[in-house]
Amino acid sequence: MALSLYDASIPGYVRALQNLASFFDKAEAHAKAAGVDPASYLPMQFFPDMANLTRQVQLASDAAKSAAARLAGVTAPSFPDTETTWAEVKARIAKTLDFVQSIKPEQVNGDETRTIELPLPGRTMTFTARDFLFQFAQPNFFFHVTMAYGLLRHQGVPLGKMDYLAGGQQIPA
Repeated sequence: MALSLYDASIPGYVRALQNLASFFDKAEAHAKAAGVDPASYLPMQFFPDMANLTRQVQLASDAAKSAAARLAGVTAPSFPDTETTWAEVKARIAKTLDFVQSIKPEQVNGDETRTIELPLPGRTMTFTARDFLFQFAQPNFFFHVTMAYGLLRHQGVPLGKMDYLAGGQQIPA
C-alpha cells in the first residue's frame, strides 16, 4: 500500500504538537522545582534577531494549522498572536492540536498533484500538494518546534531526544 498524503502529514503534525505540549509540561515542572515562574522562559531567544519562545510556538501553530488546512482544502482558523502568559501559550498548542486532529483522510488524499499557492510578501510560491508538504510545510513546522525545544533545553529543562521524538508516548516497535 502506498503512503498517502494524509499519512505523511496529519499524524506527524499531531505527534509533534503533542510533544510540544509535553515540553511545556516538563518546563513547568522544571520551573516549579527551581522556584521560578515558567513565564520567564517565554521571552527567551537565541539571538536578538530570532523569535522568542512565544513566537516560536505561534509560528509552529500557524505552520501546522495552515498546512493541514491547505492540504484539506479548508480555511484554517485564525488565532491572533496575542499570547503573553504561560497558560495562553499552552492553550494555543491545544487549539492547534484540536484543529489538526479534525482533518480527515478523505479531505487530504486523492489529488497530490493539485496546485497549492502560498502568498508571501512580494511573491506567491506555487507547489503541488505533495511538494508543498515535503519542501515547505513540514520543514517550516519542524524548524519552529525544534527552536522551541532548543530554547527550553537552553533554560535547563530536562528534555532529551526521546521527548522530541515521542514526548513521553510509546513509539511502536
